[in-house]
Amino acid sequence: MEFFLLILLLLAIIGLSSFINHFFPYIPVPLIQIALGVLLASLPLGIHIPMDPELFFVLFIAPLLFHDGKNVSRQALWKLRKPILFLALGLVFVTVFAIGYLIHWLIPSIPLPAAFALAAILSPTDVVAVGAISSRVKIPKTIMHILEGEGLMNDASGLVAFKFAVAATVTGFFSLAEASWSFLVIAIGGLAGGAILAILIIRLKIFIRRLGMEDVTIHMLIQILTPFVIFYIIEHFHLSGILSVVSAGIVHAIYRDRDQSPAMQLQVVSQSTWTVLIYILNGLVFVLLGLQVPSVTNEIFKNPLFNNWEVSKYIIIITAALLFLRFVWICTAWWWGWQLKKQLEKPSIKNIGIITISGVRGAVTLAGAFTIPFVLADGSPFPDRALIIFIAAGVILVTLIVASIFLPILARSEKGNTEELKEEMERAALIRTADAAIKAIRELMNDDNHGAAVSVIATYNQIRNRLIHASDEYSDQLKLVETEIRMKALEAEAQYVENLKKTGRIDRETMYVTDEHIQRMRLAVTNRMQYRRLFLWSLIKRSLYMLFQLFMRQDEKRLQIRKEKSKKLIQLKVNMAKAAIQYLKEQITPENEHIYLVIIGEYNEMIMKFKLAKKGVDQIHYTQIQRELRVKAFQAERNEVQNLFEEGVITIDIIRKIRKQINIREAYWMEEASVHSH
Repeated sequence: MEFFLLILLLLAIIGLSSFINHFFPYIPVPLIQIALGVLLASLPLGIHIPMDPELFFVLFIAPLLFHDGKNVSRQALWKLRKPILFLALGLVFVTVFAIGYLIHWLIPSIPLPAAFALAAILSPTDVVAVGAISSRVKIPKTIMHILEGEGLMNDASGLVAFKFAVAATVTGFFSLAEASWSFLVIAIGGLAGGAILAILIIRLKIFIRRLGMEDVTIHMLIQILTPFVIFYIIEHFHLSGILSVVSAGIVHAIYRDRDQSPAMQLQVVSQSTWTVLIYILNGLVFVLLGLQVPSVTNEIFKNPLFNNWEVSKYIIIITAALLFLRFVWICTAWWWGWQLKKQLEKPSIKNIGIITISGVRGAVTLAGAFTIPFVLADGSPFPDRALIIFIAAGVILVTLIVASIFLPILARSEKGNTEELKEEMERAALIRTADAAIKAIRELMNDDNHGAAVSVIATYNQIRNRLIHASDEYSDQLKLVETEIRMKALEAEAQYVENLKKTGRIDRETMYVTDEHIQRMRLAVTNRMQYRRLFLWSLIKRSLYMLFQLFMRQDEKRLQIRKEKSKKLIQLKVNMAKAAIQYLKEQITPENEHIYLVIIGEYNEMIMKFKLAKKGVDQIHYTQIQRELRVKAFQAERNEVQNLFEEGVITIDIIRKIRKQINIREAYWMEEASVHSH
């Protein structure tokens, strides 16, 4: 029962991290999750989850890398194979030797083989952490593909180097030739083994389908179990389980692209299931990492043999050395490649800086550090094991913080601070939020709320058109064109009434009322102030007339005649609006489509209101439906704004400004709806 409650608590923390990130989006989710993990471990609840590295790799790393292998761009992976291998192999081995010697020189109590082990486990970058941070930063696609490829490949090379360095520390024996040959066997064997097992599993699924078993559940179960089974089998043969799940993911992606069977439901369920699964596993990785931090730090800070300031200084120096070595390696390799092949892009400090800062260390580093044995072959304690684990945890946190601070700065456009770009960024974001609101309302539209939905969509179309044509000069021209079109639409209404008059299908009183209506609408288009005064006077007259009717006794016959006249007048106005729509549809062109669609939308809204009035639909009920739809539209706007910020499309200043605008519009519209409903 306690284990079940612990799992629920960890899942709740993952949900809480997303909630906190919504209000503080500039703090990456991994850092929030690590902080919550540290907080949970620090509370006097007696919670302690020991790190079992083997279980950690099979339970978390296997499915995460399998999913990344399935979704990585294979074309980009192959096209960028040289820079990826240069980082995943070359940089790893250079890091092991260069940083290993630095660690041994910096901390003489750590023997050289153990220093190589620490450098080796610090060499792999974390593709999960990079992905989490880069989700809110606009990193160029080529660079992102290189980082993804490096993260998929360097885990194996780093762990193999770490394994041999630990073995050398424990036994005191090391052979470079044996290590090189073993690395080739482990890496190639892992890649080939993962691909073969993936093909066998795919064949099994095809066989099951041919038996007529199209049940989505069993196919989904096989798909979820695939990375765990492959990783376990390959590791059992002492090959690279990490590379095996990456290659298995790529094989599954190839099969998915070539599969012509109509298994659409399976694809939908698969995507939804993996989205939830990866979200949970990603979160658990960083929460568990945070849970380990207090125990690791306490062991060091409470040990009188270690000076806390000195140990912190070691972490900063080693992190700086890792980043500097990475920068020099990338800079040299890119410059050399550009000199040899002139078709390559000339290296820029900005792009080199982005790749350097993105070298975040993560879960693989900490899990690998915990696999260090407690004793050597002769029974003596492993030298400075606690310090090695502490340094590994410290480097992970520092690289995460450095990437969180400096990546957004480096990835920012050079024109990012200009007022013109900010205005354009804000305008584009507002258009996208309006589109999101329109899409949300269209998805909710049905027969019951059609009229209210059309009304809300028409409002957002007006907002959208004002944003698209925002320049003052163009706006004035647009108003003139819009006025001309509205006047012609009113002419179409007047022409419809004139045709009724010629054929004797309209009485004098009704014709007088419709002429008055058209004149009022013309005034509304050409002179808004005069129209408002006229509208106010009409409202007063109508109120006085209704008050007069209260004191006059009305017989049933007169009331019935008045209702019939009202229904006929409403139907006539509906037909006039339809005549205007027909004219507008005949005149529409691609150049002026945006204006015509707004006016047509207004006429459609008018028709819907007339129809509701004719049916005797309660206006309060209609207003309530409209209010509910607007609430959904506002929420869609807020969700889109958050997405834009997380994608790195808008800045924190712009998101605050847009949210304020949404809040003001919501308050105004809700107040307006409240007045109309009463």
